[in-house]
Amino acid sequence: QVLLVESGGGLVQAGGSLRLSCGASGDSFSSYAMAWFRQASGKEREFVVAISRSGVSTRYADSVKGRFTISRDYAKNTVYLQMNSLQPEDTALYYCAAVQFKFGGVYSTPFRTDEYDYWGQGTQVTVSS
Repeated sequence: QVLLVESGGGLVQAGGSLRLSCGASGDSFSSYAMAWFRQASGKEREFVVAISRSGVSTRYADSVKGRFTISRDYAKNTVYLQMNSLQPEDTALYYCAAVQFKFGGVYSTPFRTDEYDYWGQGTQVTVSS
């Protein structure tokens, strides 16, 4: 089991940058694939980006490719989301998610909400025009 805590959200102008962090505590961090999802007001939660348990593989939503970068620090049990060139349409509550692969899944990057077992409480990102 793992507990996820996000931080780093805030208010930023269009074109600006933010870095979100997701700290994980509990079971072996290296056995979890990690992801970021977001949910705008009145909309369904959507996939943003995932990183495999090995850190080798990543998967990005088309809407954020070239602007967002996911990374993970195994020493700090933390996943980061660097967001550049932010736009008003990026405004949402951003959630960190985790799914454990006890065997295999070294390169797996799930992208559906129902594939993830653990969720953080979310951090709000607001981009003003």
